[in-house]
Amino acid sequence: MRKLILQMQYSLDGFISGPNGEVEWAFPGIDTELTEWIVQKLWQAGAHLMGSVTYHDMADYWPSSTEPYAAPMNQIPKIVFSGSLREANWRETRIVSGDLLKEIAQLKQEPGGDMLAHGGARFAQSLVRTGLIDEYRLIDHPVALGSGQRLFPDSIAPIRLKLVDMTPFKTGAIAKVFRPE
Repeated sequence: MRKLILQMQYSLDGFISGPNGEVEWAFPGIDTELTEWIVQKLWQAGAHLMGSVTYHDMADYWPSSTEPYAAPMNQIPKIVFSGSLREANWRETRIVSGDLLKEIAQLKQEPGGDMLAHGGARFAQSLVRTGLIDEYRLIDHPVALGSGQRLFPDSIAPIRLKLVDMTPFKTGAIAKVFRPE
């Protein structure tokens, strides 16, 4: 069975974006070493999952990019969860519009490599609420935002996670891999 892996960057004080979705605060912590780690993890994916907001941002950028992330983002199939998106112009993209819990459960049963979810706060929180995330890859950046959007919504019961891997980087960022207990 395929695993669902959620990979997110977050601040020291627990935010995955600023109050208006800002993510630029993470860029100073992404050096060559962290880029290589991220690209390696991207290539391990059998599919990239995202919501429509992230899809629009990525589809506008990656097809013409020459950055190291571009090849795995463009070549690996993408699955977009959206109730309003009807057409996807980014190569290797399919749109899913059904119930998130049912769709994720069904996708886990399909053949192929693990699914790597990318997201904005709303999509990531929706995935957390399903309880179907098998692994959290969280890149902790040594910056405090003071306010913003969190990965874990207030309305969930405690989620017990076990740290299974940790990779520190020279910039002070730390990639932490957790699995539900």
